[in-house]
Amino acid sequence: MKWTRRDALKGLGGIPILGAVWWAGAANTVSKKRERSAILEQLNIQPSLPEAVPGISGDPVRVGIIGFGIRGQQLCRALGFATKKWKEDMKLAAEENPKHSALKDFMAQEKLNVKLTGVCDIFDYRANLALDSFNTDGNKIKRYRTHQEMIRSGEVDAVVIATPDHWHAPMAIDALENNIHVYIEKPMTHTVEETYRLRDAARKSKAVLQVGHQHRQTLSFQTAKDIIKKGTLGHVSLIQTNTNRNDDNGAWMYHIHEDASPQTIDWDMFLGSAPKVPFNKNHFFRWRKWWSYGSGLSGDLLSHDYDRLNCVLEMGIPDSVMTSGGIYTHNDGRNVPDVLQVNMEFPNYSTGSSQIEGKEKGMTFVYSATLGNGFNRPTILMGHDATMELGNRLTVWPDGRSTRYADMIEAEKMSPNVPIYQYNPGANSPDAVASATSQYFADKGLMWTYINGARVDSTFLHMREWLSAARNDGGKLSCGIDEGFEEAIASHMAGLSYKLGRRIEWDREQEILKPIEGIDFDQALLANTTAENIPKFLEMQQMDKIEG
Repeated sequence: MKWTRRDALKGLGGIPILGAVWWAGAANTVSKKRERSAILEQLNIQPSLPEAVPGISGDPVRVGIIGFGIRGQQLCRALGFATKKWKEDMKLAAEENPKHSALKDFMAQEKLNVKLTGVCDIFDYRANLALDSFNTDGNKIKRYRTHQEMIRSGEVDAVVIATPDHWHAPMAIDALENNIHVYIEKPMTHTVEETYRLRDAARKSKAVLQVGHQHRQTLSFQTAKDIIKKGTLGHVSLIQTNTNRNDDNGAWMYHIHEDASPQTIDWDMFLGSAPKVPFNKNHFFRWRKWWSYGSGLSGDLLSHDYDRLNCVLEMGIPDSVMTSGGIYTHNDGRNVPDVLQVNMEFPNYSTGSSQIEGKEKGMTFVYSATLGNGFNRPTILMGHDATMELGNRLTVWPDGRSTRYADMIEAEKMSPNVPIYQYNPGANSPDAVASATSQYFADKGLMWTYINGARVDSTFLHMREWLSAARNDGGKLSCGIDEGFEEAIASHMAGLSYKLGRRIEWDREQEILKPIEGIDFDQALLANTTAENIPKFLEMQQMDKIEG
């Protein structure tokens, strides 16, 4: 069958083709470079690049880093500050593997108009690591013992919060109330009540807040958003997204530093609002394994997947959430689950339909996680007309029973076995990652994106956007307080459903979780116990209230 350029353009009518895309609608012609080039030229295909932001001009933005652990050091590198140790390690890695380009990418990174003026970390080793690496004749930084001291010092315009989850909201609220700009890691809150207080503080403050969902800068997600808006998939009724890990680091079994002791760590400051327990290195370095300090799979990893789909679909907070799971792969004293299944329901959501009006409405978002198996399961968006596989790359497959593409499938100009198009913004860029966990983030589009074929740290782009808004009296943020509120509430609903073993519902009109008689949501969320013991815990809490 001869397939002409006219056929191709007719078949592509109404379908967004963006970025580095290859039309694959007819297997017997797709390999012909001339015809493919003609189609791309005719359509004037361009990547869906992140929006340009105003420059960060004037005096350098004075930034303080609160929490200089794993993520804190990564965020500092995005700002242009890498420790001496990291540079040495990356140099050795590049010598062993020429494709390992982390140091090269960092050195080529655009210089932001930033001055790192302070570090606040309660572990002496980490604070001293920052001081030793960043203190120069031209850039003197100071160690602050508390976030309050830093925020009120008059030496910072903005703070980066990369602490355990239970400190996120208190620090952010304090900064915003003092009109200090905030970049906060996810989840932005540890409790439901904090989520509302932080939103109020952000709305009242003259400062800006950005939540650290850097994937909103990734080209594939920008492109996917346009694809959805143009109805390429038809009505999307099911999303499946996953966490797949099978190594100790991925299960939050982080290294315990040999210098750790009650003399080098301010234990009381670490605990903060958490239950008072004796000094415990395991809790300090591996805090994500306990509800007292972290948010488990629901807040730590589901939050990524929810927000990266929310930035594409803009579906908002689910009407209801049901969660199940348990501790099945790492019985090591943790009380957060290591296997989790979350169903989020959006009964009134629609991406548009190619069928008769009223036939299609509603969507289920399924999140499935295990820390005991690393098999790569892609994120897929399943529509009536096509299915999208979404990560750092994206692929769209037509559905054999599609209404929109029925004529083309019948004429064998499309096949359910051949993608409508594939988009790989980094087709010519060599990628190398250091671990299975890094590969997990890379595959999801959470580590880097590509601009004109060059690999760029998506966290750098996200922080540049934040600093631009801070310096230029506001501006559009891709993940500000409203997006952060949706992510936090959705994550808390999943955590609560796991803890309580029942459906958690959202009242869209009143913007509250629908109350459950006798249940204090925050007490349930923070209870330092496994799900099966929650009913007994809540019963005891209720008795304490009555006796009190």
